Amino acid sequence: MLELGKGFFFGGRQVRFTFDEEHFWVDLVFYNRILKCFVLIDLKIGKLTHQDLGQMQMYVNYYDRFVKDETENLSIGIVMCKHKNQSLVEITLPKDNTQLFAAKYQTILPSKDDLIKLIKRNY
Repeated sequence: MLELGKGFFFGGRQVRFTFDEEHFWVDLVFYNRILKCFVLIDLKIGKLTHQDLGQMQMYVNYYDRFVKDETENLSIGIVMCKHKNQSLVEITLPKDNTQLFAAKYQTILPSKDDLIKLIKRNY
């Protein structure tokens, strides 16, 4: 495993698991020593759908039931997408959700000046 900053270890890319003779692949699997849990990331190149959230829920359920042990905390699932509809996320996930998250990513980095302003604003 490769450590990637504050307690994160890289567990694999396109990690396969199988049940009922069907194969599924998690895009990225990490483990966080501080949180003591698996962090699963699914990458979507387009618009987020409720099916994407359901798929991640299945991944998280699988890891919680068959991979983690009793000393570890519940797994966290993150769906990163190009377009996120917050209303869709809120209506699809349970009100008390603490395990699944959707995040929008940018395909183009901000300009150097914008990054400098952001850094100065936050420090």
